[in-house]
Amino acid sequence: LGADIGSVNGRPITQQEFAQSLQERQAALQRMIGGNVPPGLLDSPEIKTAVVDALVRQRLLLDRAAAIGVIVPDSQLQQLIAEQPGFLEGGKFSNARYVEILRRQNLTPVQFENIVRRDLMVERIGDAYRSTALVSSAVTDRLLRINGQQREVSQIVIEPQQFVSEVKLADDAVKQYYDAHPDEFKVPERARIEYLVLSLDSVAAQTEVSNDDVRQHYEQNLKQFAKGEERQASHILITADASASPDMKAKARAQAESLLQQVRKKPASFAELAKKNSQDPGSAVKGGDLGYFPRGAMVGPFENAVFGMKVGELSDIVESQFGFHIIKLTGVKGRGYEDVRKQVEQDLKRQRASKRFSELAEQFSNLAFEQGDSLKPAADALKLPVQNGGWVNRNSADNKLLNNPKLLQAVFSDEVVKNKRNTEVIDVGGNTLVAARVVEHAPASVLPLSDISAGIAKQLTLKQAGQLAAKHGRDLLAKLKAGEDAAGKWSPAKLISRRDTQGLSAPEVAEAFKLDGGKLPAYAGVENPRGAFVLLKVSRTVEVEEADAAKRKAATDELRQIVAQEQSNAYVAALKAKADVKLKLDKIEQKPQ
Repeated sequence: LGADIGSVNGRPITQQEFAQSLQERQAALQRMIGGNVPPGLLDSPEIKTAVVDALVRQRLLLDRAAAIGVIVPDSQLQQLIAEQPGFLEGGKFSNARYVEILRRQNLTPVQFENIVRRDLMVERIGDAYRSTALVSSAVTDRLLRINGQQREVSQIVIEPQQFVSEVKLADDAVKQYYDAHPDEFKVPERARIEYLVLSLDSVAAQTEVSNDDVRQHYEQNLKQFAKGEERQASHILITADASASPDMKAKARAQAESLLQQVRKKPASFAELAKKNSQDPGSAVKGGDLGYFPRGAMVGPFENAVFGMKVGELSDIVESQFGFHIIKLTGVKGRGYEDVRKQVEQDLKRQRASKRFSELAEQFSNLAFEQGDSLKPAADALKLPVQNGGWVNRNSADNKLLNNPKLLQAVFSDEVVKNKRNTEVIDVGGNTLVAARVVEHAPASVLPLSDISAGIAKQLTLKQAGQLAAKHGRDLLAKLKAGEDAAGKWSPAKLISRRDTQGLSAPEVAEAFKLDGGKLPAYAGVENPRGAFVLLKVSRTVEVEEADAAKRKAATDELRQIVAQEQSNAYVAALKAKADVKLKLDKIEQKPQ
């Protein structure tokens, strides 16, 4: 298998494919979780294994689709692409816009169309299961009863911190834990790098054009520049597409309503809230800014809202095929020459810079290779600053520009690490080239005990304190079940359901609904995810009223999705059992090849 992470029926799954899929999964998780990502989560073995499983699943379904003759006609592919809102200009498909958007993603039209065709083939296999998944009325009724039932719950929370003073660690406890868990204290191989960047944008910025040149370029491209009114807007998007269940849509709308209230209370917080919460990755990093756009560029509900607003105005919740939007109108402009002069100038500069960029790129590549013991010759010749890239590892870099699988592969090659050479010039996308070199290299290691002993001691102390808290909680629970009073104050009662948990953790909700609703009050105890022991008292049960047709349909659709997914999983498992699947999961920690 070489450096590949595995193969399916003889077709390799490469490190490059894995790295790309991992980055996509990490980005999706980052958007979902927001800024407070637990350390190590995005790079955890569980995430990496899930990515490998998804790649294997995709391969198996593609092979099966090909075997049974599933095809995606060119006409269907072209229609699907032509209907994508991002590729529309004035309500019609724009090939120039299509090519430009793909260029920014470092894709050619052929590559993109192959990706779309592949995804459609896999989707058709899934459609077969969705169309044949059957759910009885009795099962639907049971789901409605289970999900709709409410219970009135009170709590007594026993925190581990209450028992910290009672914990006395053994003298060798920290050392024993350190010796027994070396993997917890591993530091991956790292390199501190410096780098040079050459981009089309930077070349364009240094390109000079006269006023006459700009005016002439405008006159020659009136169709491109002289259009009608354009508006600039920012938005916060909470996604919920057409396939989402009513419950999922309701949760998405509730999240959007909460954010809208926050913005209304503090309008200046819009950009920050967009960065942290918007699920549109393209605009979130810019505080939700979508730039200027004409009529026809956006989906109907969004466009209608934007073109009916005043500058500075904040919309109510706007629902589109993508989910729920909070929109702020930030600018309105016509399309006369003075209005678009800057855009025309930038476009002309990019056109003229393109040839110069190609020439400089060749010079950059030659200098980085031929004088590979330093970046300074290339920096001096091209007038580029040598930049500090900080520490990176084989799989990631904090600097987004450097977080490129191909570049990181080059950084950790023997030629660069051992022979102290520059990397080759790497195209990291967006007409941007990077060359790097290693300033300092640190092999994989285990942190010394002296650096982390205090942290281990705190961890062990809290663990033992948690055990004492749990013992105390179980003792109180036994008294409650025997009819005695618990020494503690119950929290105000909350009416919860399995869907509306009112802030209770999943283990607490599960325990509350395990109790016999016919014998109340009833008591239970469970450890929550924070390590506290929680006593629960259920004092009342509220049964669901008979569901209307819309709720019954939503419940049936939800069950059909579950059944279809289970059938699909079983089908993939059967395909995998018959296929030649070879995996080397140790390779997922290695550099791409």
